[in-house]
Amino acid sequence: MTSKKLVNSVAGCADDALAGLVACNPNLQLLQGHRVALRSDLDSLKGRVALLSGGGSGHEPAHAGFIGKGMLTGVIAGAVFTSPAVGSILAAIRAVAQVGTVGTLLIVKNYTGDRLNFGLAREQARAEGIPVEMVVIGDDSAFAVLKKAGRRGLCGTVLIHKVAGALAEAGVGLEEITQRVSAVAKAMGTLGVSLSSCSVPGSRPTFELSPDEVEMGLGIHGEAGVRRIKMAATDEIVRLMLDHMTDASNASHVPVRPGSSVVLMVNNLGGLSFLELGVLADAAIRSLEARGVNIARALVGTFMSALEMAGVSLTLLLVDDPLLKLIDAETTAAAWPNVARVSVTGQKRSRAAPVEPQEAPDSSAPGGSTSKRTALVLERVCATLLGLEKHLNALDRAAGDGDCGTTHSRAARAIQAWLKEGPPPASPTQLLSKLSVLLLEKMGGSSGALYGLFLTAAAQPLKATTDLPAWSAAMDAGLEAMQKYGKAAPGDRTMLDSLWAAGQELHAWKRPGADFFQVLSKAVKSAEAAAEATRNMEAGAGRASYISSAQLDQPDPGAVAAAAILRAILEVLESQGV
Repeated sequence: MTSKKLVNSVAGCADDALAGLVACNPNLQLLQGHRVALRSDLDSLKGRVALLSGGGSGHEPAHAGFIGKGMLTGVIAGAVFTSPAVGSILAAIRAVAQVGTVGTLLIVKNYTGDRLNFGLAREQARAEGIPVEMVVIGDDSAFAVLKKAGRRGLCGTVLIHKVAGALAEAGVGLEEITQRVSAVAKAMGTLGVSLSSCSVPGSRPTFELSPDEVEMGLGIHGEAGVRRIKMAATDEIVRLMLDHMTDASNASHVPVRPGSSVVLMVNNLGGLSFLELGVLADAAIRSLEARGVNIARALVGTFMSALEMAGVSLTLLLVDDPLLKLIDAETTAAAWPNVARVSVTGQKRSRAAPVEPQEAPDSSAPGGSTSKRTALVLERVCATLLGLEKHLNALDRAAGDGDCGTTHSRAARAIQAWLKEGPPPASPTQLLSKLSVLLLEKMGGSSGALYGLFLTAAAQPLKATTDLPAWSAAMDAGLEAMQKYGKAAPGDRTMLDSLWAAGQELHAWKRPGADFFQVLSKAVKSAEAAAEATRNMEAGAGRASYISSAQLDQPDPGAVAAAAILRAILEVLESQGV
């Protein structure tokens, strides 16, 4: 079965993609009749060296994303994973020559088709009297023993675009640029890993991986790598990658040693989430610094992809101050990141948290009967939520994310850990405030925020007194805060439905002589009935509001959880005979 792609046609997708980039960037122009993009200010390059690169499409933002002042003059794109046509390469060379450039450097990744087609176009242009040089970039560090074809050209090529662009912008001549970037190319290496293959539009994935496998040392055209490893934590995968890249017995290694300064590129191969990319970047920086390596610059993002491949490549470039100045030079290329011009290593990465205001001392004796009873209530609530985790997740899957049980279990475990640190405050205001902070920090999601709001607001009426009317007022204050910021109302099929129903019953506590347990028991039953009633409601708030009501035939998991919490509180208080 072929993969799904958002394209107009398989045959025209490369043309459409390049046209889209140019349409959004006034600094670029297409060369009529060719799949070529050029700087729109070509005439300003008279007397300077032009830089052309390219290759197959499917590596976006490479290569056209790196066209601009201080980087590439133009790009020749082939069909997906296919070398561009010789005629188009030659047309691009002629176009930049005709505006008065003093020579053209072709920057080519080391693949047979690219070498042949760019090489042939170079020879034809030279025969016409146009000065053209070509550098072939091979930065692949996968192969321990080099083959005749040499190292493949990978994401490190983008750094060559940057260095060459800075030199050309400074007015350096063709021969010197060629020599200097050739030397730079020998001081870098790239290694990729992937959780999946990719698929050319209209085709099937190029290889298959089992759920517990990771492909290491793969190229950027969907070809398999040199080794398959078992799925592991990111720290371990990054360690394996860096070990391989810097191993002196590896013929394609980067000679990085303690004390070396490097530019690090963490490159998304196309389908990795930004969350995973951040985890990988953190792991790479920690691992390199632990080896005594100075990270002069770190570039994190998508620079050279392989369509939708869920993977990453790491590039290391050995640098000194003169080379760093070229990396730091200004460019208008749309895909080049805004990199801080300071060393990554040695920077302070955190600051002290603000000092929290002093709390009023708890007038109740620590560890007293009230505190012990509170601990029993909280322990029962936690046990209840942990027991409901799978059930709540199952209910929540109807709304698409299925994590309600996980979120409540995270809160329960956080409370359990907190209780192990010591007895909870006996003061209701301090107790609710502490729980609010804990849930806001540890529970996560909208549930954490809503419970945090509820508890923060509920704590306020209890500052002056803790009689039954005050507890009813606390419930009302909490519900008001939830509605104000959560934008839910009773009947919207949320946790508010259960809490609202209970709150209405708790108004009876405001009457003189109200029976504590009778009112609380009635409130819990009302909450449970309200939770069950959400089965027949159309969602008016929360993530479930985006789902067709026809698909929501189970009660709302948040309402079920809230009712279960109230039931657990009642049962413990009854057993204690409060």
